[in-house]
Amino acid sequence: MTSLLPRLCRIPCNPCVVPSSSSRHYSHLLSPVARPLRPAPIGPIHANSLFWERDRKGGYNSTQPPPSRWQLLRDGLRELRQEFALFEQEWREKLASDALVVFRPGETDVVFNFERQEQLDRWVVTSDRDHNQGYSDARFELGPAGFGVFHGMLESRVPKDGRIKRSGYANITSQRIRKSFKRDSFYEWEQYNTLVMKVRGDGRSYLINLASEGYYDILWNDIYHYVLYTRGGPHWQVVKIPFSKFFLASKGRVQDSQAPVPLNRISSLGFSVGARGGHDGQFRLEFDYIGVEYDPSHTEEFAYEMYQQQKYIVAT
Repeated sequence: MTSLLPRLCRIPCNPCVVPSSSSRHYSHLLSPVARPLRPAPIGPIHANSLFWERDRKGGYNSTQPPPSRWQLLRDGLRELRQEFALFEQEWREKLASDALVVFRPGETDVVFNFERQEQLDRWVVTSDRDHNQGYSDARFELGPAGFGVFHGMLESRVPKDGRIKRSGYANITSQRIRKSFKRDSFYEWEQYNTLVMKVRGDGRSYLINLASEGYYDILWNDIYHYVLYTRGGPHWQVVKIPFSKFFLASKGRVQDSQAPVPLNRISSLGFSVGARGGHDGQFRLEFDYIGVEYDPSHTEEFAYEMYQQQKYIVAT
């Protein structure tokens, strides 16, 4: 498991707020920076003050107005029917006990297909336009030949609001798998060591994202990345990337303390593309399938060197 200490050391901590009576008696001992402007009771501290994350999406929440109580009741009854159906399917699979125990080398177990629209509905498409951070546009649609097509327009033009500095990105992410009644679940890929996909790109480089949401809130944004290089042209390419090549990042920052991918806690898979470096314009990435494979010839556990540092050293 990834060590929490390096990231805890990098998070600034503000001094605790003292009661108003104490600040009145000892305000002359405080420096001008630390001295409170006015007495204030102890209350909730913002997320950037301590280690607590405010929400799982990091502030990227929907701007839609909340639904009415009647709408919530109607949607809840509809979902209740789906939850019982999913619960029944879980018990059918459990009673069947048809677990795969033999993994044939070189045989790909397909996880994602893109032949029908309901399979594409398992993916969420986002771009900077959705968060009022840019003007890029992205779509994930079913192509005429029966393949999933991730395409759109990247634009690095920044909104003139004085807040956004960089723009121009698009992303697709698979919906998180779950059990019935909203219970968390994960892809269990411990027996595999290679990610396999058949794609047809436009010559751009895309970023593969393996989300591994940890138990603690500071690990909610742990994502393992690797680059998908496409060659363009009319031909398909079968890409095989060992899981040992993926590196850890959190909120877009590559972590100094690296660790192998926890293959028993993969919650979602995603692909990102950006316009950084003057790569504005159209993009197009087609998917035939995405799966996993066990390659006995690949024995590497982790591709990156690790250095043991003293725990009190910051950013190790």
